Amino acid sequence: MFRQDRANPSTAVSTWKGRKDLPKANPSTAVSAWMNGGLAGGGTPITAFGGVITQYEDSGTTYRVHAFRGDGKFTVAAGSTEVTYLMVAGGGGGGGQSNGNTSGGGGGAGGVQTGTFTVDTTSSPYTITVGTGGAGRTNNTGVAGNISEAFGLTAAGSGGFGGHGGYSSGAGGAGGSGGGGGSGYTGSTTAGGAASGYGTGNAGGTGGNTSDYGSGGGGGAGAVGTNHSGNNGGNGGAGASYIGITASTVTYAGGGGGSGTGTQGTGGSSIGGAGRKDNTIASNNVGFPNTGSGGGGGAYSSSLTAGGDGGAGIILIRYAVA
Repeated sequence: MFRQDRANPSTAVSTWKGRKDLPKANPSTAVSAWMNGGLAGGGTPITAFGGVITQYEDSGTTYRVHAFRGDGKFTVAAGSTEVTYLMVAGGGGGGGQSNGNTSGGGGGAGGVQTGTFTVDTTSSPYTITVGTGGAGRTNNTGVAGNISEAFGLTAAGSGGFGGHGGYSSGAGGAGGSGGGGGSGYTGSTTAGGAASGYGTGNAGGTGGNTSDYGSGGGGGAGAVGTNHSGNNGGNGGAGASYIGITASTVTYAGGGGGSGTGTQGTGGSSIGGAGRKDNTIASNNVGFPNTGSGGGGGAYSSSLTAGGDGGAGIILIRYAVA
């Protein structure tokens, strides 16, 4: 039987296997604790539709996976069974530089949550809502990511926004993972946002003060975002890794890197957006699509620069068919 040892894993490994074209990245030290070996619970075989459907075999059991990269319906045409889901909320946008020697904080990652749910024809169709990523901002804090929902459950906290640099030195916002604090002209460091407690998530790092123009990195599902180091931006927190859905480890929800007048912070697990350092808009400033990762912070430069957008989330539904 499929053993669901934990509903909200934070430091173990999962065992989904199948699609090879879903987002992949360097695995973090936090891995989900799903154990392979059959379907969780009982029921009768189902016929279901919705999302991108794939199928694979592992250890003699055939699994079917429905991947939703956007809103949709999960429709059960026949049967009833217990499915296992993995939901990732949208990542938060990075904060922007406002003026002078200031730097925007990285956006926090969306929350990640797993569990089981019994589906049947009576309650079908089930509405699936995949959280979009929050927008990066100029001269302001980033926009928080949006929650992901399925089976009537709000399953993951939205990604926290990155604080902006400026005279107000905006703090990072709370979310599934917290956003990093911006740097600016205040006399004290700027706080990162806290994890909201929905699913797996961690806090963002702190931003600098009057003389330290580095900003904080956004929190990831697997680790906190790091604090600024002088005028260097903090790194985004690592995402959480899952063995499954693909044959290799898949990582979701990396935090966005903070910006700095020295060096920019890197994105968590290479799927969070990197902090900016100049006027150039880099493609890696945004959270990787459908990973729920945060956008990188906007940089100090001679003109205002925006933080990167957070990546949209994803919802995966799996069950055994033979």
